Amino acid sequence: MKIGFLTACLPQLSLQDLVKWAAGQGFQALELAAWPSETERDYQARQIDAANFKKDDAKRIKDLMAKYKITISAMAYYENNLHPDLKKRKFYIDHLQHVIDTAALLGVPLVGTFVGARTDISPTENIKEISKVFKKIVSYAGDKGIKIMIENCPMVNWVQFGMPGNYAYSPELWSALFNEVSAENFGLNFDPSHLYWLGIDYIQAVKYYSKKIFHAHAKDTEMLPEGTFRFGIFGRQIDPQPWKSGWWRYRIPGLGAIDWKKFIATLQESGYDYVLSIEHEDPVWEGSVEKVKQGLLLGVKHLAQFVLQ
Repeated sequence: MKIGFLTACLPQLSLQDLVKWAAGQGFQALELAAWPSETERDYQARQIDAANFKKDDAKRIKDLMAKYKITISAMAYYENNLHPDLKKRKFYIDHLQHVIDTAALLGVPLVGTFVGARTDISPTENIKEISKVFKKIVSYAGDKGIKIMIENCPMVNWVQFGMPGNYAYSPELWSALFNEVSAENFGLNFDPSHLYWLGIDYIQAVKYYSKKIFHAHAKDTEMLPEGTFRFGIFGRQIDPQPWKSGWWRYRIPGLGAIDWKKFIATLQESGYDYVLSIEHEDPVWEGSVEKVKQGLLLGVKHLAQFVLQ
């Protein structure tokens, strides 16, 4: 198993600078962010210009990765592919296809995204619409030898306050999605941090869905007792912010409640032997390039204790 990180945490750095730094710190893989220039997302970056990517770009990047002995574990572009504004939805899906094309040119096997959500229809209707949208996306990817993976983040308050923005955050929804889109190249970018604060057993989830885990994120969750007292499980109601509930927060691996030794062992026992990719969304270790880098180094130091390479 290799340890890497999602490059969305360092949007200020060029790909060359990122790769050189990552290799020098012992990272073995990068999950490359490939958002378009026009985006309203936070935690996003564009180390790869997928909309304008050509064969010559692919050769240059392959040579760079080979020089520093770094693997590209996946391409990352997480948007609401179910957006009710059909013009925006088309833009997101068109760019996702560019990312899939880029992955194919680079020989990268995985592309990560969200299924998304519509808040104007029921959860059951969302699943049906996801089925229609993603059967086409997954088929397009499959024709190019690419697997599509969905991260299990609820994205609460992202689309509408109090509502999930990504209907792929629980075993109930995964089973529904995989029943609707039964393709072999449709699976999960598995992140235990979301499951923890949702009260879902992330170890049991690994065992049950092991065949659908294409890639794994390493992000921790810290519970905040004072926030639980003040806000309760529905989170901050006055001045709400996406994924900032007030009663929990994301942390670098080792600074929260996830049992990484047990999680990694369970992944390995279940047959997973690919990449553990740190997704840095820790508010304590952000605010500057140097602080983000320090956070990543804390993460790799903690995870390396438990990874058999």
